[in-house]
Amino acid sequence: MLRNTNQSPVKSGVVYIVDDDAAVRDSLSWLLENNGFKTSCHESAERFLMALTNSDTSVTACALLDVRLPGMSGIELQEKLIEQGHLLPVAFVSGHGEVKLAVQALKQGAHDFIQKPFKEEAICGLISQMLNKAYLNQQQNSEVKKAQSKLQGLTKREKEVLECVVAGCTNKQVAENLNISLKTVEAHRANVMNKLGVNRATNLLKLALTHGQLN
Repeated sequence: MLRNTNQSPVKSGVVYIVDDDAAVRDSLSWLLENNGFKTSCHESAERFLMALTNSDTSVTACALLDVRLPGMSGIELQEKLIEQGHLLPVAFVSGHGEVKLAVQALKQGAHDFIQKPFKEEAICGLISQMLNKAYLNQQQNSEVKKAQSKLQGLTKREKEVLECVVAGCTNKQVAENLNISLKTVEAHRANVMNKLGVNRATNLLKLALTHGQLN
């Protein structure tokens, strides 16, 4: 039995297994848990979505989906997850290796499409990759939200000054554009940098251009 000794934050993550075959769910759950992963099994897309609604979104997670499910199919479930804005990476494990379905799943962002029977090493490697991707997605999303929150905390005038700076205006040009004094521009610019937690003009521009939502 493989043992995953990676001590990264993904080890606290959850692997959702969505398959209508109880034997497959049990087999995958046993395999993954014996390799140090946590699992949560669901027999249909509908039950999985219900459970996901009540889950802790801060927990790193990924999903292994069967293509053919009762009711909503695995492909339709993938579409629903995208529609609802869930960031968790998904992969398909299926005994039905239709090329058309595989291509559609991958085009929609699936991490992989694996046919049964599969090798233990392949599944464990896939899960590690997906949980690592999920963790990085969470970190990036958290940084974006923090930056956007800081930007939204600026006053109307501070946003106007920042917009001018991002457009490449000098302090003198900002003063002329907004019909305020140079000292007032300097004061607003200092306040903007302080609120956004940056100490250089280049960092200010990078943050504003990357995460800018000033309206």
